[in-house]
Amino acid sequence: MRYVLAVAETNSFTRAAERCRVVQSALSHQIARLERELGAKLFERTSRRVRLTPAGTAFLPAARQCLDAAERAAAEVAAAVGEVRGRLAVGVISTVAAVDLPAVLREFHRRYPHVRVSLRVGPSEELTERVEQGAIDVAFLGLATTARPRGVAFRELARDRFVALVAPGHALSGAPHVDLRRLSTEVFVDLPAGTAGRAHSDGAFAAAGLDRDVAFEVTNADFLARLVGQGLGVAMVPAAYASRLTGVDLVEVVDSPVRVEYVAWQRSGPTPAVSAFLAILAAPQPV
Repeated sequence: MRYVLAVAETNSFTRAAERCRVVQSALSHQIARLERELGAKLFERTSRRVRLTPAGTAFLPAARQCLDAAERAAAEVAAAVGEVRGRLAVGVISTVAAVDLPAVLREFHRRYPHVRVSLRVGPSEELTERVEQGAIDVAFLGLATTARPRGVAFRELARDRFVALVAPGHALSGAPHVDLRRLSTEVFVDLPAGTAGRAHSDGAFAAAGLDRDVAFEVTNADFLARLVGQGLGVAMVPAAYASRLTGVDLVEVVDSPVRVEYVAWQRSGPTPAVSAFLAILAAPQPV
């Protein structure tokens, strides 16, 4: 099943064998043996590409669940004898500000060196779905006050208001505050339409009955700030995150939206590694 997942994810028997650290002939032999047992082909193979058959597509979700269950069983046994093992797949939005995630991960790795840690950056809606599916163990999300994580267990971490980012020398630079109506006259840099990160600002302007021009859509908040710094537009980001940015000026938004940051994990309950991670997260952080 691991070999099948590797081929499905890489679309290549060669790359899958490299990932699984076996020779390609052994991987191909085991997949062919599994196909005989199942009575169906899982992959269509040509000289140019490899792709899943309908049977292969149907096989993948159950295969992932079986492998996740096996990994969790091994982790539970290790935890029962006082050792945390397994994996910790973390998902995070690019503007996380409620925790110093690199510091938390460093402490986790120091305490639990036998846990394999991985990290994925993405939008809240994608990370929530991956936690629900079991592809990610724990995720840090940022949502508007009108939304809550669905399909997962979660805990609120912090709430934060938005501030405006403007280029040095901009007409609003140095202003004590600004409102949404004034900002709506500016060209904007923002996250892609339809994402949870974009919903904060879209919802705020819509509630105020205002339209705005979003000329630049980016997926990375640091790149967003670089565009603003070059005078290509203005933006709104959470205040705690904005304080880390350079090359831009911050202006308080008097009628700002509010973002809620959450940590989320599977409803079925945290694995030993997730429980250990959440315990570190809940502990007071050094100043």
